[in-house]
Amino acid sequence: MPAVESMVQRIPVLMYHRVGESSNPWEARYAINPQGFAAHMRALRRRGFRAVGINDLVAWLEGVGALPEGAILLTFDDGFRGVREHALPVLEALGWPCTVFLVSDLIGGQDVWTRQTNPSGQTHPLLDAREIRDMQGRGVSFHSHTRSHASLPTLGDDALADQLRGSREALAALLGHEVGYIAYPFGHLDDRVEAATRAAGYRAAFSTQPGFNRPDVNRFRIRRLDVYGTDTPAMLLRKIRLGSNDGGLGHAARYYLDRIASRLRGAEA
Repeated sequence: MPAVESMVQRIPVLMYHRVGESSNPWEARYAINPQGFAAHMRALRRRGFRAVGINDLVAWLEGVGALPEGAILLTFDDGFRGVREHALPVLEALGWPCTVFLVSDLIGGQDVWTRQTNPSGQTHPLLDAREIRDMQGRGVSFHSHTRSHASLPTLGDDALADQLRGSREALAALLGHEVGYIAYPFGHLDDRVEAATRAAGYRAAFSTQPGFNRPDVNRFRIRRLDVYGTDTPAMLLRKIRLGSNDGGLGHAARYYLDRIASRLRGAEA
């Protein structure tokens, strides 16, 4: 893997969900155990990466700020309690910030939207207001993941506006500051959803489309790399290197072979 200096103009955003144990293969995609998360962070630090705050990233995208070499953004969707219990101590030891996207109507509840998709039907606890305020005082930033984790393109205009504005207003009341960012639930969006997100007053929005973020990226479709609970540190580093959700060796080999073939074709032209 090349030195991280080459990453300055293309910033990766990592997307985690729950930090905790998984009980089946479906959960293993969305839940990384505490030891695995700590190993990920150690691997990133060894390779010269460093986490930056969400405001710093968006300011850089807007052309009014600078980022250090090796900058990455760490995000956690849904607001699971395990982020506070298991991830926050690791990040505090590194001095790294992170952002958690909260489902405002379910604060202190469970991830009930997974009941139909998780084979076990099990749900997991989400952060409550006290825990959120504690984490906020420890450097964690919180933003919106809508009111109920709905698939936004399926909603009518009024319901869509309510999911976007209602979450933003409720979280601002809880946090004591304006909520400027949102992550689209399931990564589901279209042009109408993007327009409604802008109209709701957000400054930027995060998708689940993989890839890097350069200064010309659409700030309402910021790209993120999906980190699975089954990813080893080496797989995570390959994801970052390639800007891909596939961190397997086979994918990396195909990528480099394709690049070699492309250069050979160019040389022959």
